[in-house]
Amino acid sequence: MGSFDSIPVLKQFFPFWERLSPEQQQLLLQNTFPVTYEKEEQLHRGALDCIGVLLLKSGRIRSYLLSEDGRDITLYRLAGGDLCLLTASCILKEITFDVFVEAETKSEGYLIPAPVFSRLTQENIYAQAFEYQLLTIRFSDVMWAMQQILFMSFDKRLATFLAGELSKAENGIIRMTHEQIAKYTGSAREVVTRMLKYFANEGIVSLSRGAVQIINPEKLYRLAK
Repeated sequence: MGSFDSIPVLKQFFPFWERLSPEQQQLLLQNTFPVTYEKEEQLHRGALDCIGVLLLKSGRIRSYLLSEDGRDITLYRLAGGDLCLLTASCILKEITFDVFVEAETKSEGYLIPAPVFSRLTQENIYAQAFEYQLLTIRFSDVMWAMQQILFMSFDKRLATFLAGELSKAENGIIRMTHEQIAKYTGSAREVVTRMLKYFANEGIVSLSRGAVQIINPEKLYRLAK
């Protein structure tokens, strides 16, 4: 059995827990391990890694694509309580491109090795249905990101991003560099810098080193609509 009280954890992340056979439940119990990742640590690097299914307890991670010239595009971000399947992309036949996953902040969770989860989904139809449902949700997240990049003007895209981050910010201060914001919005740092300066001139934000303070949330929300 795992070194932590894993039954409540597995019930929390896997709604099909009661549909598993005793042998399948024991398989998960014996193969679920606590893990910790430091800020900016790489969890998954395209085809190079396949660590397994990550059950995120705390912290925040992001999944992204990387272009040949080194530019990355954030697909989606996950926080505590979420489950990441792309860290086990080697068992997902539907994933035919390289996906990268990194920890945005120090993150803790539980890891199920890829072969174990693969066996589970092959043996249990409820686990398989859960896998496809989660993939559908993540696909929707990816399509939303692509829609923003392809069809939304950058001022609106940046305003939407800042409005989303504002709910997690303390005193209206979003502690991110222009380079980080560029990664999350699928743009270049120079473009982000120019647009933030425009927002500052419009009285929406105040800029300082490594931080953006929202000083007029109402105007920001109107721009994001």
